Amino acid sequence: MKVVHSSLFRAVCAIIIGVLLIQYREQTVTWITIAIGVLFFLSGAISLISYFSAKRTAEKMQGQMLSDANGKQIIGIKPNFPIVGLGSLILGMILALMPNVFIAWLMFILSAILILGAITQMANLVTAAKMGRVGIIYWLMPSALLLLGILAVIKPSALASAPLLIIGWAMLVYGVVECANAFKISNNRRNWQRKNNQKNNIVVDSDSTSTKNEEVTFIE
Repeated sequence: MKVVHSSLFRAVCAIIIGVLLIQYREQTVTWITIAIGVLFFLSGAISLISYFSAKRTAEKMQGQMLSDANGKQIIGIKPNFPIVGLGSLILGMILALMPNVFIAWLMFILSAILILGAITQMANLVTAAKMGRVGIIYWLMPSALLLLGILAVIKPSALASAPLLIIGWAMLVYGVVECANAFKISNNRRNWQRKNNQKNNIVVDSDSTSTKNEEVTFIE
């Protein structure tokens, strides 16, 4: 659940950044850069804290691992390292402390973060697919965001005359998709754990019944 909260907070930060870029794209002033830097820093810090917390929980449950019928592990899985979180933390510190230096490079930096964010979303969807079905719609938006981020870095002129406006909308979409993915992953995890708990209970009941039958046979 902490990982879900981290994803939701990261999504909210992305949405706020997107709104700032859409609303104030013509005003590349210092305070906007500082505000974006603070949001990136908070998002990265919470992502890293949630990662280490989830990692400790997974390590404690190593002796209590559960697997499905195909032998895939479902409990005790270590979370993916938040590359986007680390990048956001570093970027946030730089933007907040040295905003004037990076105003000219803001679009490229945001594009790089967008690329890392799309890759992280895909990695999370791979994890969710191990626990349940993930529809193709969930893969479309991260793929589109990844292509847009790469295009913005390689050929920014292709984004017409308002690249920051497009990146702002992309960040906004990223935030919405991150929210949807967080709930999807959480739902798949709950369903998978519930099915395996039921399966384990059936096995335990079966073993108990067999033991009782053996005891009765021995007494006779």
